[in-house]
Amino acid sequence: MSTQTFGARIRAAVGNPRRPGPVTAPRDDAVTAALSAWLVGGLILDAWAHSNVPELESFFTPWHGVFYTGFLATSCWVLYLVWRNLRAGVRESAVVPNGYRAAFVAIPVFAISGLADWSWHSVFGIEDSIDILFSPSHLGLVAAMLIIVTAPVRSALARGDLPPTLRNLWPALLACGMAAALVLLFLQYGNALDFRAEAIVYSFSLDQGPHVHRLAAAMVISNLILLTPLLYAARQWRLPFGAALLVMLPSIVLSGAQMAGENLSILIAFVCAALGVDVLAQWLRPTAVRRGAYQLFALLAALFTWSLYIGVASSSVGRLPEVVELWTGAPVVAALLAWLVSALLLPTRVVGQVAGQPVAADSHPAQR
Repeated sequence: MSTQTFGARIRAAVGNPRRPGPVTAPRDDAVTAALSAWLVGGLILDAWAHSNVPELESFFTPWHGVFYTGFLATSCWVLYLVWRNLRAGVRESAVVPNGYRAAFVAIPVFAISGLADWSWHSVFGIEDSIDILFSPSHLGLVAAMLIIVTAPVRSALARGDLPPTLRNLWPALLACGMAAALVLLFLQYGNALDFRAEAIVYSFSLDQGPHVHRLAAAMVISNLILLTPLLYAARQWRLPFGAALLVMLPSIVLSGAQMAGENLSILIAFVCAALGVDVLAQWLRPTAVRRGAYQLFALLAALFTWSLYIGVASSSVGRLPEVVELWTGAPVVAALLAWLVSALLLPTRVVGQVAGQPVAADSHPAQR
């Protein structure tokens, strides 16, 4: 078999990325999101075990069982979607649904990384510290997972003809949230949700040292991870009420599991912050056609979230942090960074589609 023939067969299976393939229904994406939640939930359970079960010394654990059966279920579902198109006689265009091509390729990458992870643990043992976040096999697993769980996002963008309601968009929004949780898990040394209220007040009562530096850096990192997926979604659709809660919820669950609930007041603060950001989205209606509202939404969402974070921590402890510049300025830094991200995500108005409507706007000077 020639190389050209082999390449042609691969393109026939996966499809030409420049040609649209079959489009899935919203209920198909709902199943994908639900099975992906099983997969991500297994990883969260495994993260809880690594943080709270010090005697963990085996690859074959109940947590890995939930994790890998979640992968098996998700993979079988994606393969079923491909088989369904084959049975329907789809031949000329890709049999892999539009939005699922990358996930179709990521499935064997995940399987190979899983085998590599078993081999790695057999040779080097089970990691129990920060080294777990840098294991090559773990990085392969999480990279493949990011591609698999975000299939509903790409699928929803490929459809582009449904009203942007929570009923239609919840799989894509939850997928954005699960992707954010995966990133936050592997950057957990910068996870501000893992701090207890006492640690927040204590850290911002110091003007130097590792505690204050770690909290300040964690707020920056967590701010970018939590808000960027929401801003990406707002660029594509009119955000329905509940969008912010769906995007933030997986990270809240992850942080609660890692801390075994010891940071409960902070988790409640983020649930309240998400609901507040949802109200803000309904008021400002940020979209790609409303660039000013989009950037103002980014700024105010971050300012509200992190002001509430410090406020709830202070209320739980019964006092404010001692360094005024830190507890007043940290939310402002988060707001300015969120505004910068919004400017990068929507630098100029371009001709495109947002929620099925044409975007008439200014073009970049280089495009004129």
